[in-house]
Amino acid sequence: MTDPTIHPEAHAQLSIAGILAEFDGPEAVKAAAAKVREAGFRRWDVHSPYPIHGIERAMGVRNTFLPWLVLGAGTIGIAAALLMQWWMNAVDYPMIISGKPFFSLPANVPILFELMVLFSAIAAFGGVLALNLLPQFWHWTFGGSRFPKATTDGFFIAIDAADKQFDESAARSLLEAAGATSIEICRDVPENAKRVPWLFKWLVAAVAAAAVVPPLLVAQYRYGTKSLPRIHPIQDLDFQEKYKPQSASPLFADGRAMRPPVPGTVADGRLEADEHFYRGLVGGKEATTFPAQVAKDLPAWMARGRERFNIFCSTCHGLQGEGGITGITSIRAMKRIDATTDPPGWVLPLSLHKEEVRQQPVGKYFSTIANGIRTMPSYGAQIPVEDRWAIILYIRALQKSQNATLDEVPEDLRGLLK
Repeated sequence: MTDPTIHPEAHAQLSIAGILAEFDGPEAVKAAAAKVREAGFRRWDVHSPYPIHGIERAMGVRNTFLPWLVLGAGTIGIAAALLMQWWMNAVDYPMIISGKPFFSLPANVPILFELMVLFSAIAAFGGVLALNLLPQFWHWTFGGSRFPKATTDGFFIAIDAADKQFDESAARSLLEAAGATSIEICRDVPENAKRVPWLFKWLVAAVAAAAVVPPLLVAQYRYGTKSLPRIHPIQDLDFQEKYKPQSASPLFADGRAMRPPVPGTVADGRLEADEHFYRGLVGGKEATTFPAQVAKDLPAWMARGRERFNIFCSTCHGLQGEGGITGITSIRAMKRIDATTDPPGWVLPLSLHKEEVRQQPVGKYFSTIANGIRTMPSYGAQIPVEDRWAIILYIRALQKSQNATLDEVPEDLRGLLK
């Protein structure tokens, strides 16, 4: 395939660039490659539409330098990341955060990894192009009339005329003996015909122009008069249309953005039709017995009740429910009263073992936990219904442990009380 812009006579006067031979298939070109290698040629290559298994051994291709290039680039990436983070955090802009050191190697590992991967990937991509002398828009093989088949169903061997052993007649004889079906002499491309495609030029120019934009934006924000604290190209949910908690809204008559539940509606799975379990009532009165759900597995409910009691109740009423100055909250409040002339007006928590408290039905305990009573606040939002009954069960156990009668003690244990 001759360049149409070059006169045929002028093309014939150009120096020979190489010889191009076509073969029937992958096995034929692999066998021919072994013969070319044995003949001592060094500047030659095989072209096929797909990789051929074992072709590198037939050609005698040596191990590539690319892995070492990638290793070196990855090492440079690690060093650059380490230096960058040390400069930013320990030198240029040190900031104390929770007493942490300005420079800590474990905290820097993620960025070390990222820059190592970035530098290695760039080296791998660029190294493949550089080691293969790519891109070559005017390689002499492009002048072969049958060479376009190399991308579809053609298998070629190209021997460069720059090889020290190259001789046109000897190379032709070698390739013919190796089974070539077509042999073509390719000539060099004149210097005035070596033009970079205009599309490639515009692509490089566009990439270069785009690469200048980020540094310019950074400089504008750093040295300009921008009032915004940062560049925010990806909005995420930071600027979504929403109302902040407790903010006003002109959309509703009451002016509130936070909407209360619609009257008469029930969330899926939250019907709470069991009045005894969910409200502590039986027939509209405070329940005197525990719900059936609690009675089915008393040990598990008791263990849960002890855990929840120690978390929510013991801080005021004490671990044994004795009230007074037994809980840590009461102890701190009394110390505050003793240490200041402006006492907070702390009311000592009631003992859960007082007779009037022990006589209250379990429904009363449920209401107290859910709604609060006197100076005790409501815990309905913090303690779910199940945990309320578990706490009440544990309170009953505490009351029994301190106020059991002799009749309630098993006969085989009564002797221990005498």
